Amino acid sequence: MADQFRLMIAQLNPTVGDLSANAAKAKEAWRKAKEAGADMLALPEMFITGYNTQDLIMKPAFWQDALQQIEQLAADCADGPTIGIGGPWFEGVELFNAYHILSAGKVVHRALKHHLPNETVFDEVRLYESAPLAGPYNVGGVRIGSPICEDSWHEDVAETLAETGAEILVVPNGSPYYRNKLETRLNHMVSRVLETGLPLVYLNMVGGQDDQVFDGASFVLNPGGELTHLLPAFDEDLALVDFERTVDGWRARPATKADQPDAWEQDYRCMVESLRDYCGKTGFGKVILGLSGGIDSAIVATIATDALGAENVRCVMLPSEYTSQGSLDDAKEIAENLGCTYDFVPIAQSRAAVTETLAPLFAGREADVTEENIQSRLRGLLLMAMSNKFGSMLLTTGNKSEVAVGYATIYGDMNGGYNPIKDLYKTRVFETCRWRNTNHRDWMKGPKGAVIPESIIDKPPSAELREDQKDEDSLPPYEVLDAILTRLIDEEESVAEIVDAGYDRAVVKKVEHLIYISEYKRFQSAPGTRLTKRSFWLDRRYPIVNRWRDPS
Repeated sequence: MADQFRLMIAQLNPTVGDLSANAAKAKEAWRKAKEAGADMLALPEMFITGYNTQDLIMKPAFWQDALQQIEQLAADCADGPTIGIGGPWFEGVELFNAYHILSAGKVVHRALKHHLPNETVFDEVRLYESAPLAGPYNVGGVRIGSPICEDSWHEDVAETLAETGAEILVVPNGSPYYRNKLETRLNHMVSRVLETGLPLVYLNMVGGQDDQVFDGASFVLNPGGELTHLLPAFDEDLALVDFERTVDGWRARPATKADQPDAWEQDYRCMVESLRDYCGKTGFGKVILGLSGGIDSAIVATIATDALGAENVRCVMLPSEYTSQGSLDDAKEIAENLGCTYDFVPIAQSRAAVTETLAPLFAGREADVTEENIQSRLRGLLLMAMSNKFGSMLLTTGNKSEVAVGYATIYGDMNGGYNPIKDLYKTRVFETCRWRNTNHRDWMKGPKGAVIPESIIDKPPSAELREDQKDEDSLPPYEVLDAILTRLIDEEESVAEIVDAGYDRAVVKKVEHLIYISEYKRFQSAPGTRLTKRSFWLDRRYPIVNRWRDPS
């Protein structure tokens, strides 16, 4: 009977659909595990396909290709440690989320997922069948149980594994980030080790996929809840976990635990990594954005520079006659601070041409938001032209407050392929700018120091589409707006509850109305980084046509 068991956990970044590259990553990790004398290499949930695949997994040619890659990986890695790797499994007429155990050239066991998440960004009930509860598998005389991700959030799977002889729990995950997620994971996993009396390895992937970012921070718990290992957040990492058999069962030997960044840093890192991977995995090497001299485009330019490097970021100022000298100066200053390419493209002449063209149709009508939006749409047209010509992806820069209430011009400043601040309320944009000005990390490709001018942070927000325009002409102060939005969207409170908390009912009803009538804009908006459990896209799915309003 073995008294030592060495496990290598691979906190890696797969790419959805790049099956051969994912298999190559797994093979390289296996080679390092073999060199380290590991008994087993564990990879995350659905690693061979990347995660989250959405409906792609239901395409027979796709899951068949994935299964072939797993079979080939088993054959290629026959003379070394056992491999655990996530991937699909098809049996009869049913598709499963599986954890494949590879040993001696073949697949020797498949653990199948029982609990299928059907909330927030997950639709696994739509994609997979729920498998029956099952027992552990054997690796070199040690019985391992692998509850797959959601399975570990419920008592029954781990308890069944313990009752059927499991000695160590290895939990493969595709668990995306939201703010303060690690604490939630730890609380659930401590419950599992207290219930079963078994050590538990929580293995998460890293990297961006569309709006989601997998933040790693894998960890190991001994019975009683002792934290023995904690891997870095967001970074790829290979870590050895050495177990030894004691009179009380298997225990992991304590190792170094990585420091975890605070919520502000994690949000910022999440936005950087999501943009970096979105560009890298879709093939865009460069980005372009309109730089208005305001705070939203300033933080997006900074995020883009930190993600891709200044040489790959093009900033364009497109002033009209309503653009203030302060905005002109601020836009140029931040571009220079970041070291990005800076272009100056006035739109006054183009706007005059459009106004003249429409004059016969608009005769006798007062100027209104129509003329304001022409400016925004001209900017969108010009930026898209430059995007096409230079092969750079256009970034859009609307914060969550604006996205929520529709304070943006569709086919204008909403143009773009990605929006890293889509889930960041305006009040958090201000604080994020202050955080970035006083913090720099090795993973940032941009320069150190206060790159965002204080004048941008301090001045009243304005779209500058008419004379002396301020955001608060149309919206409540952002401190009030964001508090109401948080209650309506993130906390799903009723109008009555928000009024009882001290907010004016007329203001709350106005905000509620703006949220609902802006759904069609969000439906057509660019994807963006998910930072919360109530981001706009998969987390919150509302009908476009909706006449209901809260009567309370």
